[in-house]
Amino acid sequence: MPNITIKNYIEYMKNDKGLSSNTLEAYIRDLEQFMDYLNSNNLNNVKDVNKTIIIAYLMYLQKNGRATSTISRNLSSIRCYYQYLLNKNLITEDPTLNLQLPKRERKLPCVLTKEEVDILLSQPEPINFKGARDRAMLELLYATGIRVSEIVALNLDNLDLDLGYLYLGDVDFDGRVIPVGKIALNYINIYIEDYREKVIKDKTEMALFLNYSGNRLTRQGFWKIVKEYTKKCSIDKKITPHTLRHSFAVHLLQNGADIKVVQEMLGHSDISTTQMYLFATDDKKLKDVYKKAHPRA
Repeated sequence: MPNITIKNYIEYMKNDKGLSSNTLEAYIRDLEQFMDYLNSNNLNNVKDVNKTIIIAYLMYLQKNGRATSTISRNLSSIRCYYQYLLNKNLITEDPTLNLQLPKRERKLPCVLTKEEVDILLSQPEPINFKGARDRAMLELLYATGIRVSEIVALNLDNLDLDLGYLYLGDVDFDGRVIPVGKIALNYINIYIEDYREKVIKDKTEMALFLNYSGNRLTRQGFWKIVKEYTKKCSIDKKITPHTLRHSFAVHLLQNGADIKVVQEMLGHSDISTTQMYLFATDDKKLKDVYKKAHPRA
């Protein structure tokens, strides 16, 4: 491949594409590595490169441990180069045409076992305001799978303690109705009846979970609380408030819950987001059931 062609291409990338220096360096580095691969396979003419060769190169990158995101960027770099050659009439066909970028791997969420959930939730003791509030929050988070932003935004009237339901948003439109289990309801009752009123300064405050000042607990405050108890329970996993949401979903599915019901409770607009929980577990039976039942599995 003539050096003048590559030099002209680099100049074109610098002057006409408006790329940042880091992106430009990555594109050039990707192209140089591709050229080295071609030369090592005695392919010295761009006209000899076809789809099969490019696919072989992408597989070569994969075998050498390159991340999916890196392979995708390499294909983008190669495609940009061949489109340049095509526009300059230096080739008659673009070998990257219709080649699909590899799908980025979706990182599976961290999920606790049921035993680990028990250990984490048992850390706060409901013998004072902080212990009762924290136990109620953690129990409610695991019982409903709601988001951190939703739990700190809860008001007293979001909960029906008699019927055992949590109401989020406008249930007549895009809101959610989520059942709350007896254990979580018990700890919420202890918190509300025995401790919540003791810190309230403004009787009109409707927030369910309060800080020591009697104001609504913040998202940052909740994160600190979870961090505090994860240190105490010594579970060798990276636990965040979202971990209990993930665990809620996986444990429901493991126990036979319909995925559409889990989707509705989590508030996912797209069921593909919920489906990732099917593979966030080592439960082979669950995966086999999914593969047999889903028409596109």
